[in-house]
Amino acid sequence: MKIEQIYTGCLAHGAYYIESNGEAAIIDPLREFAPYMERAAKDHAKFKYVLETHFHADFVSGHLDLAKESGAEIVFGPTAQPEFKAHVATDGEILTLGKIKIKVLHTPGHTMESSCFLVIDENGKDYAVFTGDTLFIGDVGRPDLAQKGAITQEVLAGYLYDSLRNKIMNLSDEVIVFPGHGAGSACGKNMSDETTDTLGHQKMSNYALRSNMTKEEFVKEVLTGLMPPPAYFPKNAAMNKKGYESFTEVMHRGAKPLTPEMFKMVAAETDAMILDTRKPEEFIKGFIPNAINIGLDGNFAPWAGALIPDLKQEILIVCEPGNEEEVITRLSRVGYDFTIGYLDGGFESWMKGKHEVDAIESVSAEEVYKLTGNDPSLPIMDVRKKSEYDAEHLLNAVNAPLDFVNDSMTKIDRNKKTLVHCAGGYRSVIFISILKARGYNNLVNIAGGFKALKDTGKFKVSDYVAPTTML
Repeated sequence: MKIEQIYTGCLAHGAYYIESNGEAAIIDPLREFAPYMERAAKDHAKFKYVLETHFHADFVSGHLDLAKESGAEIVFGPTAQPEFKAHVATDGEILTLGKIKIKVLHTPGHTMESSCFLVIDENGKDYAVFTGDTLFIGDVGRPDLAQKGAITQEVLAGYLYDSLRNKIMNLSDEVIVFPGHGAGSACGKNMSDETTDTLGHQKMSNYALRSNMTKEEFVKEVLTGLMPPPAYFPKNAAMNKKGYESFTEVMHRGAKPLTPEMFKMVAAETDAMILDTRKPEEFIKGFIPNAINIGLDGNFAPWAGALIPDLKQEILIVCEPGNEEEVITRLSRVGYDFTIGYLDGGFESWMKGKHEVDAIESVSAEEVYKLTGNDPSLPIMDVRKKSEYDAEHLLNAVNAPLDFVNDSMTKIDRNKKTLVHCAGGYRSVIFISILKARGYNNLVNIAGGFKALKDTGKFKVSDYVAPTTML
């Protein structure tokens, strides 16, 4: 038996490859299917199952393409109602894979169809449990995403309590927990950096698995500190339930090289967004007017999902040459399937053509000290999450989270010079680029963000308070 965790850091997501005696299964695959096909081919194995723990909200699963390419059967847990051919398993159903067995455990709570998969090894011993968004390392899945009618977040949290106590916590302490996500995911509020653990250790260390915890205490603690989920979550869940266009078609449409002249013409003739994925420190030096910067090296896909409201938005890409397919792939993971081309040769080709460019002013932390010393009324906007701001912030900074940029922009006087910072300089440039495209031309980036400001020792900072949520 082989079990491999295929972890994608930029989405904080874990997919799992399982192989036994020439038969393979994949749990919660990402959109692009080729890497999984190549992995199975390496073992000379044939995919038998594509196992889905639930209708994921934070990415578009690759279940449909992978099943079509491999002939594998898609399996959901009880109560799932997919709008395509799939096997909806019963609670406790046993699936056979080579010499091992996989038991379906219905664990409603994160969503009503949420299920876990328990792997029973060749000797009949419970070996590992794949928990999806039911149990994370250090946390449990947020139970507020699938509220509908009488199914409130409190009701879902109650289901989750029962699922954990009746289906998971009664398993052996030696069972290995393989969760769907790790730290950085918005599916939980305080996940560990670790991506796997034994169930026994989680029973001792995970606040939600306290042995003497009542259901009322669980509901209260799990729901405390939740922030509104990203807007793309329900849209991705709907795509996973209803189906979507093949990844091959998405790549074919998007991977079209455009000369600067063609790029300019397409931009003028469509409503396409110009998405520049270069590093923020490169973007601020020069970019195509009205382009939005979301750096590929950061949490690119989640920020695209949070900030681009329409999944059908046509997108033109500016990126470092050679990154085109990576950008299209990452966008499609969160449902943006309408990339319509990229700037051939990158921004350098645009510059060589002497086309119009824009830029963003950026100042160092030391320069901020001088500027605010000369003008103490100069506004400073902190675009980190509220949880980060609450933990520690400059006393004279106003919190204007990037997550809710439409609300945050109302706190800014577009006619007044305003300094903007985040933690390290990634989000502040996204924030400024979005507002600059809307006519805010007096925003100044603070290079290095809060860390650089604090490191100078020259600014008054609030007392540190340990955050209760990472959302």
